[in-house]
Amino acid sequence: MKEKETTSAAADLFSEETDLKRDLGLLESFSIVIGRIIGSGIFRTPQPIMLAVASVSLFYGVWIIGGIATLLGAFCYAELVAMMPKSGGPYAYLKAAYPPVWTFLRGWAMFFVSETGAIAAVALVFAEYSSSFAKLMVGYEFSRSVIVLIALAMIWILTTVNCFGVMLSGVLQNIFSFIKLIAVGMVISFGFAKMGDWQHFTTPFLPEQFNWNTMLAVGVAMRYGFFAYSGWEGATYVAEEVKNPRRNLPLSIILGIAGVMLLYLAANTAYLYQLPVEQIKQSAWVATEAMKAAIGTAGGVFIALAVMFNTFGNVNTQILCKARTWYAMSRDGLFIQPLSKIHARYKTPNRAMLVQAFWASVLLMGAAYAGRAYETIIDFFSFTSSIFNVSTFAAVWILRKKYPDAPRTYRIWGYPVTLIIVLAIQIWFMVVTLITAFIPSLIGILLTATGLIYYYRGKIFRK
Repeated sequence: MKEKETTSAAADLFSEETDLKRDLGLLESFSIVIGRIIGSGIFRTPQPIMLAVASVSLFYGVWIIGGIATLLGAFCYAELVAMMPKSGGPYAYLKAAYPPVWTFLRGWAMFFVSETGAIAAVALVFAEYSSSFAKLMVGYEFSRSVIVLIALAMIWILTTVNCFGVMLSGVLQNIFSFIKLIAVGMVISFGFAKMGDWQHFTTPFLPEQFNWNTMLAVGVAMRYGFFAYSGWEGATYVAEEVKNPRRNLPLSIILGIAGVMLLYLAANTAYLYQLPVEQIKQSAWVATEAMKAAIGTAGGVFIALAVMFNTFGNVNTQILCKARTWYAMSRDGLFIQPLSKIHARYKTPNRAMLVQAFWASVLLMGAAYAGRAYETIIDFFSFTSSIFNVSTFAAVWILRKKYPDAPRTYRIWGYPVTLIIVLAIQIWFMVVTLITAFIPSLIGILLTATGLIYYYRGKIFRK
């Protein structure tokens, strides 16, 4: 009898049956990947990356290593999602591979540390560029309080839109993903519209010295590089709403990352063609400076609009995708139970989205007035995220041992070498992040640890 129950549970893991509505096709899945990756990163992170490495070779090295590592990680996810097309992204895979407490902590950390933190960070960039656009157009710059209110309004407006069904959100996502590609493409084109200086690519080309401090500097830069590439797994969060998920999800992830990596390298080349290394190090809004150098004040206006469109679409995708994790956890009895309910008419996890919006607002308010709010939020969740990234990638090996006969329509390329490389990069990144951002990392760990109190609340309160 117990053997039959185990077999039934395993079959449910790999089943495509769902209560959600499958309205998203390959185009929508691809749009989600593009929309989740391209946001504020390509416009905001070149400055802290160059500030950390201070040389052209390492600057490109960070973007290339980050892209390759991300693509190798995507191969792992492609196998996992093709085997288990379940909502919740990494949570679904950890649930199948590890004890319930570790799976729960991953979901808890995603909610209280990393995923809602990313929503807050990108919403803040949208609001800041709104202020920049207003200043360029009418000479008026918003106060910090108005910027925070704009970011909050954006989160809640997009949450409301997503509550009216995945089809509406999917259409909106297609539109903004198309705009994103046009915007980045125009940034690249305008970056070469005016004669720049090829000497920017060689001054300085190499760092002054290669030592342990250089490795730490690369690790710091990778923190912002990985954030610029982050979000590619977004389509896996809505796996139960994708048509033909075993084919469409792996394909959309791999194609999306490869395309974004090429765009990022081209955009950074355009920046360097117009601006010297020292100017990139000093400008938090390197894209604006590069466009001004290329086509004048009109470039600043254009880039402000481009970033606003990109960040708006990115936050929409995050809200759409991430709420499915809280829904999936609650459905499994591992989170706040009311969040397991879906709307009777729109078949969307509206309660999960509303609670998500609330906590993202709390994190936004907490970090909005920091001197380097954007970098502070990234430092806050990077270490915690890397811990669970290692666990998720390792799940490929665990599940091959645990369920050797599971349906794997896609298998990771270059296994096990690919998996070993991915794990080595993530572990190195995790160690460097703890060394270089100890206090923010510690806060993220402590918030994650509070999940143990919730998980064992029955035993604790009885005692």
